[in-house]
Amino acid sequence: MAECLFSVHVRAECIILARKAINAGIPVPIPARCLKILIILLGLLGGQVPVVSATPQPLSEGWEYRWGDLPFNKDGKPDWSVAQQPEQWHATDIPSNPPGRNGADQVWFRVTLPAGDWQNPALYILSVDLIVQVWLDGENIYQYGTFDKDGRGKFEGWPWHSITLPEGYENKTLYFRVFSDYTDIGLWGEVSLMERSELILHVLQNSLEALLVAGFSLLVALFALIFSVLQNDRKTFSSIGLFALASSVMLLAESQAALLVVSDALLWNYLAAGSYYLLPVALWLMLEQWLEDRQPRVIKLIWTLHLAYAVAALGLSLAGFLALSSTFPAFDVLLLLSLLMMGAITVPRFGSMTAEQKVLVLACGVFSALLVIDMGVAHGFLPWVKVPVSLGLLLFTLAVVIISLRHYAMTQRALQELTVTLEQQVAERTEKAETLLQREQARASLLAFENEKSQIFAEVIAELQACASLDLAFQFLTEAMPKLCNPLKGMMYRRTSSGGYERLAHWGYGGELPELEPVVDALDNIPGPVRLTAGSLGEGGPACRAYKGLVCFSINVEFMSHGAAPESLLLLEAGSISNSGRTEDGAARLMSSINLVAERIGVTLSGISLKEELHRFSYEDALTGLKNRRYFDQLLEHEATVALRKGAPLSLLLLDVDHFKRFNDTHGHEAGDAALKAFASVLGTRFRGSDVVCRYGGEEFVVILPDSDIEGARERAEQLREAVRNKPVVFEGKNLGSLTLSIGVASWPASTDEPQKLLKLADEMLYKAKTGGRDKVEVCPER
Repeated sequence: MAECLFSVHVRAECIILARKAINAGIPVPIPARCLKILIILLGLLGGQVPVVSATPQPLSEGWEYRWGDLPFNKDGKPDWSVAQQPEQWHATDIPSNPPGRNGADQVWFRVTLPAGDWQNPALYILSVDLIVQVWLDGENIYQYGTFDKDGRGKFEGWPWHSITLPEGYENKTLYFRVFSDYTDIGLWGEVSLMERSELILHVLQNSLEALLVAGFSLLVALFALIFSVLQNDRKTFSSIGLFALASSVMLLAESQAALLVVSDALLWNYLAAGSYYLLPVALWLMLEQWLEDRQPRVIKLIWTLHLAYAVAALGLSLAGFLALSSTFPAFDVLLLLSLLMMGAITVPRFGSMTAEQKVLVLACGVFSALLVIDMGVAHGFLPWVKVPVSLGLLLFTLAVVIISLRHYAMTQRALQELTVTLEQQVAERTEKAETLLQREQARASLLAFENEKSQIFAEVIAELQACASLDLAFQFLTEAMPKLCNPLKGMMYRRTSSGGYERLAHWGYGGELPELEPVVDALDNIPGPVRLTAGSLGEGGPACRAYKGLVCFSINVEFMSHGAAPESLLLLEAGSISNSGRTEDGAARLMSSINLVAERIGVTLSGISLKEELHRFSYEDALTGLKNRRYFDQLLEHEATVALRKGAPLSLLLLDVDHFKRFNDTHGHEAGDAALKAFASVLGTRFRGSDVVCRYGGEEFVVILPDSDIEGARERAEQLREAVRNKPVVFEGKNLGSLTLSIGVASWPASTDEPQKLLKLADEMLYKAKTGGRDKVEVCPER
């Protein structure tokens, strides 16, 4: 039965690809790399080999160092008799920049490797200055860089390192031979022992924050460049875009995950150096725009100097006249002086800057401070710690986003065009992803045994993906699960709105009913989800004692509103699993296969849930809960057609909250949001069920009144205006006063012979109400 659900061939292929993905350093395209990581995960979950999840163990104690190189014999191996002399070695807290360097460019480190619960151990090193050899039991087990006959070499980049440890490494001494003509020498950052199969995931986890912030910053840079084209203040937006672009490229290039895409460390180092060297250029360009009438020559000279340094450093490095690593210390000194000068120029003039400039200056200041701290860590002035430079960039990008929202009205058309482009890109990528998924499913079916259960499961997933809602999906699962799980006895429950679980189906019990109740109030009455190994399904095993001999598999569904939740539970009899597996190993493999089935169903249901919620959110305003402009545009066309066909009147109200910008500036954006929510609640109580209220944009709202003539619309508008005037806005316990409205009213057929023109006429009446003193209703005159 275990082979019926997932083919042994599939699991074996996953394990082979997992090992290749970890050991091979061949660059592959991004989609293929992502699939390779997915294959690694599936290979480990497939149960082909036991996987032991062990926490990475930092090597933070027992380090010793020795300045200078060891003598090498004619076979190219160190003279270990010299290495064993204890008087030549000195203790150090960390294997980096030990005391007494005195211009030395060669050093040896050693440490005793502890024992650990790893099946395939690997040593992970964040970085090395500059090249390294690793020796164990007199053998060279790893090397990065090329050592010449004098034990020296050239800079070849700062990648992270993964060193495979052979069997029997425990309690043996590991030697590191390091050469560096850089300011730092030795191993830098994290040095840990871990399971090799988890190393890539560890790298991805370490890089996740930087990748997310870099992506967000790239998006902000794109918007800034768009604003630079559409707005008059092009230089300011161009400098902001350059800063966000350089910062995001720097974070991306310095992230450990970059090497998973392209394994050329020097390429990423050049990208990181170029973007790092351009940061002060962008900072000074922004400052030049903010203080354009004060010391322009000095500012221009400074950013020109930084630009010249960037071009010269990268050019000379690429030409081979100097190592890229040697350009960093001089630049760091130049950057530190530049930042001090920038502070000296900016602080005295801070009070005369605009609010937007102050926010950006403060955000840049935080980012610059984090850069300085990171610089101190990189050069050994501060102990190693992970400096959250990405958070500083996130603060700056958030400041840019908030400021950009104020320019929304002027760039509305450009943003709409950009939205269409992004939607097209998303649609194309979705189509490519679906095509890729279909190919992978076809490939899996070719590799799998042609057996009954694999075919049923493929059919279940295909039918499930065609379901338009979760309710339809669970209706289908209620019918399909007995056929899929037979001959295993079991039940399926689904979470109710009250938090309990209701039984949808049971099978394999004949005429009898299961002992577990049809409805349970809480998870406390159900056995917790378990993952069992061979030997745990006997009569006295943990699963049988869990709850009346039932084993629980949770089907987790991801919801956009509240995250992942156990939406459904699959409960199977432990005895039937043991009988179907026949042997303990077979039962354990069957348990793993069932767990993968539950996870795959959960992923499919999550996709259905997200599509449901995305469809709803596409027509709903997130702040007020009202329908949005997209919904209004479609509905107005429909209602106009209905009105023409039936000959029934159709009216339209276009509303604008008076002086809302002043309200925001006075009380803050959070109070403004609260005021819009309160106003939306008033709108929801003042109109009929057939009327439709939408947020048109910003502080503008629109109401469609089917079957309402011009007099009825006027009366509704006046009642709404009075109601809003008499309702104070309360925020955090404080009365902020009331709002007033300007309302434009138009009606068909009284105002126009074409209902499609109602929005234009109502907008003209709204403009008339605003220019006529606000807090009033203007009705389009009858023809």
